Amino acid sequence: MRKTQVSCAIVAALASTSIAAQEASSAKAKIETIEVTATKRTESIQDVPVSVTALDGKALENLGIDNFQDYVEFLPNVVFQGTGPGQNEIYIRGAATTQSNIMLSSVQALQPSVAFYVDEQPVSMAGRNLDVYATDVQRVEVLPGPQGTLFGASSQAGTVRLITNKPDHSGFSAGFDTSISFTKGGDMSNAVEAYFNMAVTEDMAVRVAAYNDRQGGWIDNIANDPGNGGYIGSAQVVSRISGGVLADPVAMDANRITNPDVNTMAEASVVSPQNDALVEDNFNDAVYSGARFGVSYIFNEQWDLLVQHTQQTLDTEGVFAYDPNLEGESSTNRFQPEENTDEFGLTTWTLEGRLEKLDVVYTGGYLDRDIDTLADYTGYTNGGLFSAYYLCNHYDTPDNPADERCLDPTKYFKEDTNTTRSTHELRFNTTMDAPWRVTAGLFYDDQEVATVGQFKIANTEMSTFGFDNLQRTLVGTEGINSDGGPFPGEVSFANDITHTIEQIAVFGQFEYDLTDTLTASIGARWYQIDDTYKGSTTTVDVSRRVKAFGSLDPNELEAVGEDPDAVMAAVQSGQLEVSELGSDGVLSVDDTIFKFSLDWKATEDILLFANYSEGFRPPVTNRVGGGLATNQSGKFENFRIPVYSTTDTLDNYEVGLKGDFLDGIVRVNATAYYSEITDLQTSRFDPTNISFLVFTDNVGDAEIKGLDADITWLATDNLVVNAAFSLLDTELTSVNEELVGIAAGVGSELPYSASFSGNINARYFFELDDGKTGYVNGSVSYTGDRLAGMVMDAYVMEDATQLIYGTGSGLKIQEEAAVYEGVTYDDRNGATFRGGRYVQESYMIANLAVGITNDEWKAELFVDNVFDESAILNIDTQQFTPKVVTNRPRTVGVRFSYDYY
Repeated sequence: MRKTQVSCAIVAALASTSIAAQEASSAKAKIETIEVTATKRTESIQDVPVSVTALDGKALENLGIDNFQDYVEFLPNVVFQGTGPGQNEIYIRGAATTQSNIMLSSVQALQPSVAFYVDEQPVSMAGRNLDVYATDVQRVEVLPGPQGTLFGASSQAGTVRLITNKPDHSGFSAGFDTSISFTKGGDMSNAVEAYFNMAVTEDMAVRVAAYNDRQGGWIDNIANDPGNGGYIGSAQVVSRISGGVLADPVAMDANRITNPDVNTMAEASVVSPQNDALVEDNFNDAVYSGARFGVSYIFNEQWDLLVQHTQQTLDTEGVFAYDPNLEGESSTNRFQPEENTDEFGLTTWTLEGRLEKLDVVYTGGYLDRDIDTLADYTGYTNGGLFSAYYLCNHYDTPDNPADERCLDPTKYFKEDTNTTRSTHELRFNTTMDAPWRVTAGLFYDDQEVATVGQFKIANTEMSTFGFDNLQRTLVGTEGINSDGGPFPGEVSFANDITHTIEQIAVFGQFEYDLTDTLTASIGARWYQIDDTYKGSTTTVDVSRRVKAFGSLDPNELEAVGEDPDAVMAAVQSGQLEVSELGSDGVLSVDDTIFKFSLDWKATEDILLFANYSEGFRPPVTNRVGGGLATNQSGKFENFRIPVYSTTDTLDNYEVGLKGDFLDGIVRVNATAYYSEITDLQTSRFDPTNISFLVFTDNVGDAEIKGLDADITWLATDNLVVNAAFSLLDTELTSVNEELVGIAAGVGSELPYSASFSGNINARYFFELDDGKTGYVNGSVSYTGDRLAGMVMDAYVMEDATQLIYGTGSGLKIQEEAAVYEGVTYDDRNGATFRGGRYVQESYMIANLAVGITNDEWKAELFVDNVFDESAILNIDTQQFTPKVVTNRPRTVGVRFSYDYY
């Protein structure tokens, strides 16, 4: 539905260009170049001396792209990793670690390594990047490598920018786009998008775009069938993660519902959960609905103002992963409703003007986002240290172990999170006719995440510890968002946290033309970030605890349950780092990062460049930081959770080429790079197991070597072929001592990124009668094997899967160590666990479309995932047994669009 003429619709997958076929009277077709703002100046993408990939609105439309996950399919160096719509992280060039648990991402505070922008507004969030529907989009820009000097924190590994269409003062235009499609084994999907643009006066223009996209599900929540791949439950798993508290868990497992002599759950020693009331086919629906309003006002020839507001709601039900222990690749067992509502309002404004020889831009934005989640948390049964306490009756039967039972393990997690973020940036660009140019500015960012999480963990049939009516209340009051309780009687634990990050920065970039063809530039950014972590849980006064470690006041440390002498010894020995944490609980850091580049215009059509750049992620406060591990055996002996993870940094060196060859019919853009990551931040298991199972730590150092390239070939005036690929070699070069034997070792690959990925796209046009044009578009994308996560716990997960479900997952594991030191128990056969990670095996997806168009309308038949490939997008172990996030099966549909202008 974007404003387009068929004569300029030829586009390739992963093009940094669009291809404009000239009129019949022209001598030949040409490669049209996109204008980008990657350096905060408007420039041709071929003249920007950094690696940039961009798809304009015509390309997005031709490829049927509506969300970022679809876009990433054509970006070999970008990974979109997560568990479903609105629950994803972006990784670029292999700079990835273990993801935030979606149940914990709002409170864990691990910052993304890739910044995501809507126009000028950063909207990144750990584990839950804003999932903006790509309607009425001008272009999407991807800037690989550190962009910190111009784009700040969270631009450590790159920046993604979604640039929307702005109000057009030239006149009236309108259009709509509608589609309907059918997924193999799933529900129907349909979408409607529309826009209109109007010049109200000579000085004012408005633009409105609206959309509703209902994406039918294909995952079935089937009835739990213990003994046939369904959830049986295992006393052995529960006992060993709880410290071996059950008297004879092997005998208990022998007396489950799968035993022919056990006829009812009342007779079973381990109760299997049931989900009969929740059985539903195709239960993973997603609905995007929203609108964007824009007003542009021209004050005079030098000053203009743009104000835009986007409102969107994303509703999802079900899960987007199948259980590999079940038959097929579209079935799961869920025992609680799965619902997620993600609503945001984003208001942005940009004032542009000119003062003498300076272009002045003031831009700001305000984001208000609400997330309401209800999720099945039954998997906690198989990972929590106190699992037996919450589930089994051994405390009631100390004199008769034969009566021990583990009851219904069904659990849920409920989250209510509000995120606000306001940013302001004032920048100046010189416009003088001189051999030098300056971009400089000031930046302010204030973001807050306020979250309340409630966990139903205990079996409410047990009354010994009051699980039938707990009425929990929060310990502290500072920084909480609820009334402090009491919470509903079935809630075992509640978490109420407010996390604020305030940043100020000064940035600048100076470019100097050493000759007519050689330019050098230097950029720098000074920043100061204040991170404040407040709130309380039903067990810990988080605000007071953080302040206690900031002040090291013995009385306060003792008040939060710590031994002051032991804490001081840990600080003095360097085990705990607290120097950046103030007595007021504010974690403050400041630093300056730099960028240097040299570019040479070798010919009119060839640009060569070399860059050095730095990126960073700020420190992260841990909610139970400083705590001593409850498990004091093996690798956890004397272990303390870091009070905060330290800043991780990325130094990047790259050389690149951008060029048109063979009289302009071939375009090649390629970049080779080498990156060093120091103190890589990651999520990891929390051995203290007080309410949350993961925290943030620095795993060690890593290096990444790679090559990105994309090629556009105008084979004929009617045929264009694009190809793109990414080669990656990632390696951990050092591992912090406390993670040796737990995290993958030195020499191991970083997770989630393939050593090779690539795609090819071809689009062919042919003339029809009455001025119509037909076209055929085909694309194939390939993603190689990737490792899941940073921790070598796959054999532990697989052993638990065998015990809980009576069958394995069938997923491939790469062995990486003879011994895994992350647990202190043996496997079900009494053997020591090996260390290894699940392999997300390679996949290839093909899409095909055929259509007819003229200057106003377009009709298209499309087939996505032509060969019905079931891809392993992500192996999710957040439920302590593996679930496989997968792609949509073969989908056949039709699209129709009409534009009036």
